[in-house]
Amino acid sequence: MARSGRRRQRHRGEIEERPSGNLRVKVYVGTDPLTKRRRYLTESIPAGPRAYEQAEKALTRLQNQVDEQRHPRTSATVNQLIDKWLTDVVDVATSTRTTYEGNIRKHIRPILGPLQVGRVNAEVIDSFYAELRRCRDHCNGRRRTEHRTDRPHECDARCGKHKCRGLAPSSRRQIHWILSGMFTAAMRWRWIAVNPIDQTEAPAQPAPNPTPPSTEEAARLVEEAWNRDPDWGTFVWLAMALGARRGELCALRWSDIDLTNGLVFLQRALTRDLAGELVEKSTKTHQHRRVVLDPETVEVLAEHRTRCQAHAQLVGEPLAGDGYVFSPEPGGCTPPAPASISQRYERMAASLRIRTTLHKLRHYSATELIAAGVDVRTIAGRLGHGGGGATTLRVYAAWVSEADQRAAKSLAGRMPPRPRRRSAMDLDAPAPIPPSA
Repeated sequence: MARSGRRRQRHRGEIEERPSGNLRVKVYVGTDPLTKRRRYLTESIPAGPRAYEQAEKALTRLQNQVDEQRHPRTSATVNQLIDKWLTDVVDVATSTRTTYEGNIRKHIRPILGPLQVGRVNAEVIDSFYAELRRCRDHCNGRRRTEHRTDRPHECDARCGKHKCRGLAPSSRRQIHWILSGMFTAAMRWRWIAVNPIDQTEAPAQPAPNPTPPSTEEAARLVEEAWNRDPDWGTFVWLAMALGARRGELCALRWSDIDLTNGLVFLQRALTRDLAGELVEKSTKTHQHRRVVLDPETVEVLAEHRTRCQAHAQLVGEPLAGDGYVFSPEPGGCTPPAPASISQRYERMAASLRIRTTLHKLRHYSATELIAAGVDVRTIAGRLGHGGGGATTLRVYAAWVSEADQRAAKSLAGRMPPRPRRRSAMDLDAPAPIPPSA
């Protein structure tokens, strides 16, 4: 065996004998784009009679990886990739970015963050997805108490033994697409040669299961809202009539409503920015849509405007022409908080012992339109669905199928009488002899 410390240099690599007798193969791959340090691919070969032969093969293999650019160009961690991706690449709405950062903070950073980007492969990602299915809190399996708050408190019935619950399929899919965007960017930057997300399967798309309130429940909700406050009743009525999203209703201004022609223009939505301030943004699908109002809804909005003008006059303020329709202030200059609207609605529904949410009024509007025989493209236009009705068909497939069955029965009732066909016995019988003249 040669003396310890001897090196064999060849081209861009070398084979070095360590004091232990093992061999270390090292190939230069360039400068790390983040740290600006020289980087090497290395591999250790155990001591033995054929150690140098194996080292030569390893050296050739590593050099080929460098030549074919199949090596990671950086020792950066996933945490560093996340920071650069959020800063340089992500350009989405505030609400979407908030969702991204929440999933990254709760799930991606604690598990994948410390790993080097080049060491994340399909096996690591599959194990990560298995952990998301096992427990959303990423517990270590030990028994512990799950407290209702992190603040000092007296434990009550809301504090109990921790039970592992997997992350919802929709949340797992969101995390999958976040990782896909991150590692796609890493490939563009030549940090990695292979995208590990492309070698994994995305979590299955959860089957849509809209549960709108029944007609009887919807009537009770509207009646209760109107009994509590006519302005609140107007909001619930309009949510049913338009099928608009919560943020779109909260961002609605008087300048968006044409009572003369019975039209509402939905072109913005209300949300909170990263600092928690209410801001206006484009609608979810970035569509500006015009929705026709029925005469009853026009009358409801006209009465609501009259009340708003009266409230403004009581405090000596004019009602702003572009003021918010459902503003908590008399002048209409302050928008309503979407979260507060949802909480108020859920408290009202709970008092009626109806298990529902504000968003399900949107489902109610869609299913009632389908039951009335309105075509899918028109429904998609009113709801602001993308894909020309593809989303509507996917979400409300059961109701569309039911409406199609009713249409078939209606058509059958309007068909002309079916001509009577002669049976086989009739065909074998002799034709009747016509009477003689």
